[in-house]
Amino acid sequence: MILIAIGIRLKENMVNQINSKIKKPSGFWLLIGFGIVLNILYLFGQTMAVINYDFAVSIGLQESVNEITEIGVASNKGFGFADTVIYIPLFVMGIIGLLKRSAFGLYAMFGAMAVTMYWPVVGLSMVFFAKGAPGWRFSNYTSYSILLSIIGLYGIWGFWFLYKNRDILVKK
Repeated sequence: MILIAIGIRLKENMVNQINSKIKKPSGFWLLIGFGIVLNILYLFGQTMAVINYDFAVSIGLQESVNEITEIGVASNKGFGFADTVIYIPLFVMGIIGLLKRSAFGLYAMFGAMAVTMYWPVVGLSMVFFAKGAPGWRFSNYTSYSILLSIIGLYGIWGFWFLYKNRDILVKK
């Protein structure tokens, strides 16, 4: 019995050593690094919009009520709240989980990448559909389009990267 237990333990140690030596695929640190930067921006732009909207405006991460109306501010706060309670935690669990090579981390990051693809489309659609509405004075269409397109492309690329490398990213 003791020999079987020792044998199982040795096998587990060998598997762990092999798993720890598996090289991270090219792009792993881009996925993680860009994700960390985005989460910092979300905390300042989205979470802060719920807590102190004027502060988020003052640091340039939200638009003022004069540009987007009270309804625009309410929409931004709604998205900020959802990002704070769902998206940011999901993204953080994905980052930590992938660093630990857990299956849960992979699934959480898939979820985060799905939202990362989705919300830029919503944001871009909202500003373009609101164009010409009474009180709407938003004018940063070019920079907004570029920034949200980059974030959306990161989400598409991240989803593809996770799928392509799923067997390498998770410990067996």
